[in-house]
Amino acid sequence: MKFVDEVKIKVKAGDGGRGCVSFLREKYVPRGRPDGGNGGDGGDVVAVADAQLTTLLDLRYQKEYRAGRGVHGRGKDQYGKRGEERIIAVPLGTVIRDARTGDLLADLKARGERVVVASGGRGGKGNAHFVSSTHRSPRLAQPGLPGEEKELEIELRLLADVGIIGLPNAGKSTLISVISAARPKIADYPFTTLVPNLGVVGYGEGKSFVVADIPGLIEGAHRGEGLGHKFLKHVSRTSLLLHLLDASKIREEDPLADWLAVNRELELFDPALAERQQIVVANKIDLPEGRAKLQLLDKLLPPAFRPYCAISAVTGEGLEELKRLVGIKLEEARAAKGEDHAAAGL
Repeated sequence: MKFVDEVKIKVKAGDGGRGCVSFLREKYVPRGRPDGGNGGDGGDVVAVADAQLTTLLDLRYQKEYRAGRGVHGRGKDQYGKRGEERIIAVPLGTVIRDARTGDLLADLKARGERVVVASGGRGGKGNAHFVSSTHRSPRLAQPGLPGEEKELEIELRLLADVGIIGLPNAGKSTLISVISAARPKIADYPFTTLVPNLGVVGYGEGKSFVVADIPGLIEGAHRGEGLGHKFLKHVSRTSLLLHLLDASKIREEDPLADWLAVNRELELFDPALAERQQIVVANKIDLPEGRAKLQLLDKLLPPAFRPYCAISAVTGEGLEELKRLVGIKLEEARAAKGEDHAAAGL
């Protein structure tokens, strides 16, 4: 399935039905009366979060969505039926904005969450509505109001607890494949990962977290080099980042160069993301040169980024310790968030 995470579509809510001008004419009702019914309201266009979807692919091929118009009012006090609403199913984590104003319309994170992105027009009143003690035979009715028409920018941001970042070929795809059931493409050339991958990782007794692996960053990504910053939005919701380093490629003259380069790209994309809690993970210690260079990382890595983890995604060495550390950090983050909400009275 092709991964699509950004689309632009047009939506048109239903117009309201017009009210009716009608008078009752029956054999035994000599004077009759106004009996024109109201028109029905137009249908809304509604976005609904669907947990079964993982991409915006369907929205790429259908660019326009219209709700049903309200039925016109009729005589004998018959009100028009409301127009059918139009449902647009989107994945969890979808952000919807008005393309013209840039206003945020919705951020759908929960299964079944729904939001009206275009409201249907109100139906017009029939002449029966305008009867009063001084106006016994009104001959006027309202037209229905038009439904809202908008162009929407829809963006998918994956919902994950942990994001794996790093240079191409650091072993991100191998790592997510061995700690979860995700099966990304793995090869020995750069940019084998072209789309984000999600996996569920179990740890402890019945506990788990969701991890996202995104394509590798390179220096100059903010200028569009490599795959640029295109996929960094998918780790913007995470509580924790795993910064994966290829230990075998640590340079003796500048051991932290690769780590600093990726962090610089994070800051250029979003300063808040650069400040996200981070666990440094040195991968490929199964290689002799990888294990030998750990002492350089141990000597120079700033205290704020300790403890770091040394692992081999191929042999499994260090993976249990990594999962345990991630679990501890996530539980601390959730506890802190709960305290913040309590302090705010939420």
